[in-house]
Amino acid sequence: MDTLLLLHGALGSAATLVPLQQALQAKFKVYTLDFSGHGGLALPQEPYSMELFSKDILEFLDKHAITQTHIFGYSMGGYAALYFALQHPGRVSSIFTLATKFAWSPEAAEKESKMLNPVKIEEKVPQFAKTLAERHTPQDWKQVMHKTAEMMQHLGEAPALTPENLPQLQAPIRLGVGDRDNMVTLEETNWAYELLPNAELLVLPDTRHPLETVKLARLTFEIEQFISSKTLHASTIQ
Repeated sequence: MDTLLLLHGALGSAATLVPLQQALQAKFKVYTLDFSGHGGLALPQEPYSMELFSKDILEFLDKHAITQTHIFGYSMGGYAALYFALQHPGRVSSIFTLATKFAWSPEAAEKESKMLNPVKIEEKVPQFAKTLAERHTPQDWKQVMHKTAEMMQHLGEAPALTPENLPQLQAPIRLGVGDRDNMVTLEETNWAYELLPNAELLVLPDTRHPLETVKLARLTFEIEQFISSKTLHASTIQ
C-alpha cells in the first residue's frame, strides 16, 4: 500500500485533514502532520518559513521510517510540499496540490497579510476566531496569525518557488485549483504548471478556496486517480 502524506494550509492543522484522511485510508497508508506552531504545537522562536516546514516534513518522515511518499498539500501545504521536493527529491513519489498560491510579490503579500488581522477577525467573524482558538490551543491563535502574516511578507520579498527552481522538480505533480477560488488564480497556477517538467493542471468546477467547501468525494477521486496512474506508470517502466 502506497504512503500518502497530507499537509494542511496556513492557519490550519492536521485535524482539518481528517475527513480527507478517512476517505483515502482504504487505498493508502495516510499520514498527516502539524507544522511547527500549528495545531497546539509550541510556537517556534524562529519565523515561520518554508525552510522550517520542510524540516518538519523531513523529521516526520524520518520518525516514521518513511523512505518515500506521495504528498497532498492544500494551499500553503502544497507550497511546502514543492519546496520540500526541491530539497529532498528522493523522498517524494508525487505531489498533488490544491489552491496553492504561487504569485507572491510585495503587493500580493501586503494584500494577503492585511486580511490576517486578529482584532478585525474577532469583531467581524467571531466564529472563525473561536475555531482558530480551539484549533491551536494551548497556543495563542493570534500569534499563529501574526507569524503567518510575517511569513507571507517574507515570501512577497523572496518567493521560495521561482522560475529558476521549479523546472528542477522531476516528480509527477498535479496542480489543482478551483474555478471559484478568490485567493488563487488559474493564471498563477498555470504559470507554475508551465514551468514544471512533469505536471498536470486540474481545474475543479464550482470550487472555492476553503478546504471545507471542496467536494470531498471529487477530491478523493482525483487524488486516487492521480496516484494510481503514477504508480502504474512507475511499475510499468521498472
